[in-house]
Amino acid sequence: MAKSNDIEKGAEKKGAPAPKPSKAEKKADKNKKPNIFVRMGRRLKETFSELKRVTWPTVPKALKATGVVLVIVLAFTVIVTGVNVGFTELLKLLTKAGA
Repeated sequence: MAKSNDIEKGAEKKGAPAPKPSKAEKKADKNKKPNIFVRMGRRLKETFSELKRVTWPTVPKALKATGVVLVIVLAFTVIVTGVNVGFTELLKLLTKAGA
């Protein structure tokens, strides 16, 4: 029993090297997140790095794509408005006939 106490006391001496962390402790350190500002800074840096690699469209291609989108939106607006007016007139006919 005296030997086990001596061993325990020997590990507590000032000159003794610190015990090595276990695998679980190392894994816990790796999983620990850095603070929010460090993470935001990294994310911002990655975003700008990615934007440098983007192949941007030329002005004529961008204008052509914009024109296509506007034409499609206009066409659907006309179609939906026509259907709405049609249903409105149908509802008026049905309510007049019932009254």
